[in-house]
Amino acid sequence: MSGESVLAWLARHAPELALIDHARSTATVAEAAEVLGVEPGRIAKTLAFRVGDVPMLLIARGDARLDNQKCKSELGGRPRMLDAEATLELTGHAVGGVCPFGLATALPILADRSLLAYPTVFPAAGTRTSSVELEPERLAQLVGARWVDVCRLPQD
Repeated sequence: MSGESVLAWLARHAPELALIDHARSTATVAEAAEVLGVEPGRIAKTLAFRVGDVPMLLIARGDARLDNQKCKSELGGRPRMLDAEATLELTGHAVGGVCPFGLATALPILADRSLLAYPTVFPAAGTRTSSVELEPERLAQLVGARWVDVCRLPQD
């Protein structure tokens, strides 16, 4: 169902975006980067977590890590990752295919500024083998994401 909800959502909101089905797992950043032939930073991972009682999604570059201090400052608390069951229930997407498209529940969506280092990025598209390619600004605009600075990069 997840792949279908993404296809329907993309058809309505961004028909110009082509879904890329790799026929191989892109469920992890490393797998996606290898299959796509790009550096891990260009994979736009979507993380599902709660701050207090508020569930939300964060889209960040693949090689970035959440920074607890930045999260506390920007979001007002420490993020707590959702487990696989809660992620599926709230997003409609299983872990490995979580993306900000075609969500089962309207959720606040954040986009980390780390994405802006690349001309295009590759978020998942609802399944463990699919993605799309688009500009970070277009990604944030499409899903109504608020730009934040809550991640640290490997060199930090």
